[in-house]
Amino acid sequence: MELKHRPRRLRSTPAMRNMVRETHLQSSNFILPLFVKEGSGIRDEVASMPGAFRRSLDTLLIDLQEVVVLGIAGIVLFPAVEDDLKDSFGSEACNDDGLIPRCIRAVKAQYPNLLIMTDIALDPYNIDGHDGIVEDGKIINDQTVKVLVGQALSQARAGADLLGPSDMMDGRIGAIREALEEEGFTDVGILSYAAKYASSFYGPFRDALDSAPKAGDKKSYQMDPANRREALKEVALDIQEGADLVMVKPALAYLDIISDVKQHFDVPVVAYHVSGEYAMVMAAAEKGWLDGHSAMMESLLSMKRAGADIILSYYAIEAAKALQGLPVELMTQVKK
Repeated sequence: MELKHRPRRLRSTPAMRNMVRETHLQSSNFILPLFVKEGSGIRDEVASMPGAFRRSLDTLLIDLQEVVVLGIAGIVLFPAVEDDLKDSFGSEACNDDGLIPRCIRAVKAQYPNLLIMTDIALDPYNIDGHDGIVEDGKIINDQTVKVLVGQALSQARAGADLLGPSDMMDGRIGAIREALEEEGFTDVGILSYAAKYASSFYGPFRDALDSAPKAGDKKSYQMDPANRREALKEVALDIQEGADLVMVKPALAYLDIISDVKQHFDVPVVAYHVSGEYAMVMAAAEKGWLDGHSAMMESLLSMKRAGADIILSYYAIEAAKALQGLPVELMTQVKK
């Protein structure tokens, strides 16, 4: 065959493939989600998320050494709140001496250069398991926003670098930004969960925090998976209200949304590789149905290729090790 163009020439060797690679991952692209709970010496594996743990603060501080050494950009903290601290209004979310503020202060004291992101939402603190206050079966928007502002200020006072409103209440970004400015927290960033879909892929996360809704669902405030254009509206509103970064959640089933947001806006785009997406790969790898290591890296590359600048992933440590040529403790052998 007389061919002038043979694309396979640029795939012929590892060196050649590396040289022309279009999409690159690095450790600083990742934020690691972590679950924390009261107690000491705790490192409990989440049954539906092999390799992910609920940690007490003392254990968290030990384990963060690896995160820092690997050059991972930061962490995001999610609390497993005791039932006796939950009420209908999520009041514990605003407690300056609560679990998350104490974790923030302790982590900052030991690892001052590690970026700390937090979650702004009421579902871990609400007896109803919803991101907002429930009245007569409905999620009340404006009253919820007032509590979210208190939660944001509590976390900012503790030293959080990035606040992550994940509740999907209307107007909460503007209200939080205004409150931060009034209190002098001008350097605290907001990473808005701007396009958060009512997804079936959140189940393992809710197992980890025991935060599933006690009744109903979250479809009246999280986005309809069928909607694409609506995501651009949500992102535009959050940027106008003061968001510094915007998120698409989940990631793998919404790569088209990540691409759209990247093309239309000039702020950093974040993808959340959520618990269900993580658990699917881990379960299939454990069964020997696929190569867990390769599936992990391919999934993360797809998010970066779609336009994500930053990725929240439970694979952050494993991916950072793989990128640095270090051994990775992950199922990799497919059964024959």
